[in-house]
Amino acid sequence: QLQLVESGGGLVPAGGSMRLSCQGSASTFSNYAMGWFRQAPGKEREFVAAITRVGTKTDRADSVKGRFTISRDNAKNTVYLQMRSMKPEDTAVYYCAARNAVTGAYYTTESDYQYWGQGTQVTVSS
Repeated sequence: QLQLVESGGGLVPAGGSMRLSCQGSASTFSNYAMGWFRQAPGKEREFVAAITRVGTKTDRADSVKGRFTISRDNAKNTVYLQMRSMKPEDTAVYYCAARNAVTGAYYTTESDYQYWGQGTQVTVSS
């Protein structure tokens, strides 16, 4: 059972930057493709970014392309979401997710993921 713990959320002004971290509990962290999702108040959870097991491929939602970057450090069992040029509409609870995967695969659909963190609140003030 993989446990995921997000950190790094908080309050940031519009135009600012923030980095979220998600640390996994398993020594086999490199077996998992990882993703970030977010859920704003009154809205459904949506895909933000995804990365393959060793970070060779990534994908991002159109709404964050050019502003957010996903990366990982398997030696630290951690995946990151670097957010820049943040907007008030980025305000949401951000979740990391993991799925046991084959090399080269990443996933953009919520139902593809097996494990989820508890979420971290990100608030962007205007």
